[in-house]
Amino acid sequence: MKKTSVTIHDLARELNISASTVSRALNDNPRISQATKDKIRTLATKLGYQPNTIASNLRTQKTHTIGIVVPLINRYFFSTFISGVEDVAFEAGYNVIISQSKDLFDKENRVVHSLFSNRVDGIIVSVSMQTNKYDHFNLFANKNIPMVFFDRIAPDFKAHKILIDDFKCAHMATQHLIDQGCKRIAHLAGPTSLNTYRGRMNGYLDALKKNKLPVDEELVIYNRLTRVDGLTAIKQFLKLKNPPDAVLCGNDTSALSMIIYLREIGIRVPEDFCIVGFSNEPFSEVVTPAISTIRQPAFEMGQKAAELLIDEIEQKRIPENYQTIIMPSDLIIRESSSKKLYD
Repeated sequence: MKKTSVTIHDLARELNISASTVSRALNDNPRISQATKDKIRTLATKLGYQPNTIASNLRTQKTHTIGIVVPLINRYFFSTFISGVEDVAFEAGYNVIISQSKDLFDKENRVVHSLFSNRVDGIIVSVSMQTNKYDHFNLFANKNIPMVFFDRIAPDFKAHKILIDDFKCAHMATQHLIDQGCKRIAHLAGPTSLNTYRGRMNGYLDALKKNKLPVDEELVIYNRLTRVDGLTAIKQFLKLKNPPDAVLCGNDTSALSMIIYLREIGIRVPEDFCIVGFSNEPFSEVVTPAISTIRQPAFEMGQKAAELLIDEIEQKRIPENYQTIIMPSDLIIRESSSKKLYD
C-alpha cells in the first residue's frame, strides 16, 4: 500500500473540526485557543504531519531562502564570510544555499541560473576570477530580486556592495617592505579586470612611485594565485637578470608555496627575501616563518551582507540608495617580512 502524506484535512477529520481551524492553529493564529492549538499540534506530531512549504511559498511568493555564490569554499576568507551570513540569516528565519564557482565563469553562470530557478529570495555574490561580463545577474536585476556583492563585485549593478580598501592595504604592505630596506619588490597579482586585484595593483604601484622606486614590468606576474601558481612565479622571478628581494602576494596560498620553495633552495626568509601575503589564512600564523598578511573582517562582512539583503527582501521595495560599505582591515606583520629583526 502506497504511503501518503498527512494533510490538514486528515487532522481536521480526526478531531472533527474544520481544516481552516487546523491551519490557523498551526500558524499560531491568536483567534484559536491555546488548548485547541495544543490538541492539534499533539495530533500532528503523533501522525507525522509535515507542512507543505512548497505550497506555502507559492502563496507568499517567498521561499525564505537566500543564495551565496563564492569562488572557493575552502578559502578561509570565504568560509568565514559564509559563517557571518548564516549567523544573521538563521536568526531571521532564512535558509542558505551555498554554491562555489571554483573560480570558473561557466560554473558561476550555471549556479546563478540554478539559484534563480530555485526561487531564492536574494543572492550574495563574490564573482570568479574568470568573470569579466555580468549578464547572468540580469536574471535577478530584471525581477528586482535583491543582490549584494562582496569582495569581488559586479561594478555596474544597482546593489549593495561590501568591500575592503584593497588599494590602501596593498599600499600599506608595500610601504612596509620598503621600510624593511627592500629595493626590488615584485607583485604576484590576480586578474586586474576584478576590482580587488586592480586595487591591490594600484596600491603597490603607488607606494613604489611615492618612494621613487622604479616600476619594472618584469616584477609583476598575473595568475590564479594557487599554490602551483606561487611556485611557478617565484621560479620565474628568481630567473630574472636582476631578481627581486621581496614579493607582495595576492593571497596567502601563493605566499606559502613561495616560502617553501625558497627554504628548499637555501634562500632565507626574511633575511634574504621578504614576503607578504593577503587574507590571513589560519596557516599563515603557524608556518615557519609566519607569514605577514592583510587581515580582512570576513565574519563581519558576511553579517553585514546578510543584514542588507534580508532588509531589502523584507521591505519589498527597491532602496532609494544602494550602499558601498568599506570595512576596516589591517596589516599583520610577522616573521616573513620582518627583515630588520635579523640585521
